[in-house]
This record gives sequence, structure tokens and C-alpha cells, in this order.
Amino acid sequence: MKRVTTILSATGLLVLALSMPSWAQVRQQTQTINLSGTVESIDRNQRVVHIKTDDGKFETIDVPQSAKRFDELKVGDKVSVTYNNTVTARLKPPGEAPVGTEKTGSTMGQQARPGGATTVQETITATVSAIDKSASSISFVGPNGWKYSRRVVDPTMLDKIKVGDQVDFSWNTDLTVSVQ
Repeated sequence: MKRVTTILSATGLLVLALSMPSWAQVRQQTQTINLSGTVESIDRNQRVVHIKTDDGKFETIDVPQSAKRFDELKVGDKVSVTYNNTVTARLKPPGEAPVGTEKTGSTMGQQARPGGATTVQETITATVSAIDKSASSISFVGPNGWKYSRRVVDPTMLDKIKVGDQVDFSWNTDLTVSVQ
């Protein structure tokens, strides 16, 4: 099983940041994942739901604390989930202060059936910690030990940045869940 939230964050950042033709501009990439299926199991302590999709695959969904009616969900429920994940990246000008923000909102638990929508917007400043031109890869370090390393699709991009440059990454994720 795989965790959709992890996939979204990693894939969105990879697609966006590592394929940018120019670091000087803000780049945005949106990824949407739709899945529907049947609740196969629920781990109420970890707030995790395992869904078997219509094509027989299994997906694991982390349920936020803002989902007030989580306890009403039961094995066998038919659910539809939509994730929209938008990632932006911007090379920071020298001397600009680092950022670190998070905002959340939710309508979970305000409908007749369990479900609703929740949004998370997070922005961090990360520093380029390594560039490996022979492997066409780049690494970043951010707040709280956040580390990210990926292969770069366009290796000419590596000529436009250097170790020590700072990049602002912003994730805007919204999740909509409906239970039939």
C-alpha cells in the first residue's frame, strides 16, 4: 500500500522543481489524483483508512484531525477522494528572509454524511545543499531537518544555481472526501 499524501508531495515537487527551465521565475505545477473505492480497513488510532479502488489496487489515506466524523466511517463504505496538489518554487534573491508558514481550513464533518473538504497551505525556504552534475541531481535542506534530493530532468538547469542558493517551496493541497 502507498500513502497518497507522500506521493503527492514528492511527485509534485519533483515534477515542478526539477524540470524548471529557469529558476528566476516562480513555477507552478498542479497534480490531481481522483480515486474511489470501498473502505477495506480503518486504523482509528493512527487515523488511517485503507481503500480498495475499483481496479483492485489499495490506497492508504491519512485522515486529518479536522475530520470530525471520522468515527462514523465504517468498513464497506463507498468513498470518493480527490487530491489537488499545487507546488510552486522560487529562487530567493540574496538577503531575503526565510519563510515558514502553514495555514489550514476544513469543512469536514459539516455534511449529512461523513466527508467534506480540507486545505493545507505550507511554505518553506530550503537551501541548495549539494549539486551533482555527473548524476544530474540536486539536494535541498530546509527547516526541522527537512531534506529532499532528486534527479534533475534538465541538467542545464544545474548551471543556473549553486550550493547555498535559497528556494521558497509552497504546497497548496486540498482534499475532498465524499461517502456514498
